[in-house]
Amino acid sequence: MNFESELKKGNFTIPECIHCKKIIWPPSEFCNQCFKEVSWRKGSHDGKIIEFSKQGKDYFCLVEIENTIKIMGKISSGIPNVDQHVKIERCGIKDENYYFEMSLI
Repeated sequence: MNFESELKKGNFTIPECIHCKKIIWPPSEFCNQCFKEVSWRKGSHDGKIIEFSKQGKDYFCLVEIENTIKIMGKISSGIPNVDQHVKIERCGIKDENYYFEMSLI
């Protein structure tokens, strides 16, 4: 199991160090602190908007998940605000790029 193979299936997974319990981001097979192997677990789909922007009719946002992970994604509907909570509705890889679609909570 690895991040990309799970993302291709629509699953958001997070690597966590088996030894020091640190969340590893960007995803890697080894801890960037103690160099031990990581285990993979289902990631939280809930996050908080840090920043957002608009292009045409679409809103995009930078979201923090589990107080560590920052990802960019598209808001599926509504008008976002900073500190607003969102949920990852869909994720995957399209045209060799990661994508995350989020809904406002």
